[in-house]
Amino acid sequence: MKLNEMKKEELEVLSYTDLTEMILRENKKALNTPTIFKKICELLELSDEEYQSKIGDFYTSLTTDKRFILLDNACWDLKEKHKVEIVLDDEDEDDIDLEDYDADDEDEDSDESSDSEDSVEITDDEVDLDDDDELEDLSIVDDEEIEDEL
Repeated sequence: MKLNEMKKEELEVLSYTDLTEMILRENKKALNTPTIFKKICELLELSDEEYQSKIGDFYTSLTTDKRFILLDNACWDLKEKHKVEIVLDDEDEDDIDLEDYDADDEDEDSDESSDSEDSVEITDDEVDLDDDDELEDLSIVDDEEIEDEL
């Protein structure tokens, strides 16, 4: 059913985003925020003051609704009509200089280090995992003692 054929009572039951979807389907082209909301205000017979006070919230509802997409020309359209494509710039990718990198050299280095007799083994006795030394000078004070000092 077309929007112009619907009664005001039927239109008032619909959300602004539902009305926006219907408007975009009927017009078959992308529209900017003020144009869409002006059409909604005309359909619902809202005043210019209501238009001014509600257009910000309307814009926010469009940005959070997954049915719509904001195009480069600042117009809204139905997302289903557009293909979303992620484009990565070549500048964003990390460049690897293959001339400086030799995978065979790396493998040889790792084999040598694992077989080396010079490797150092650390035992648990040598590692101090107990951080209580830092807490040695701390003491527990009751609330009463604090009040007495004040």
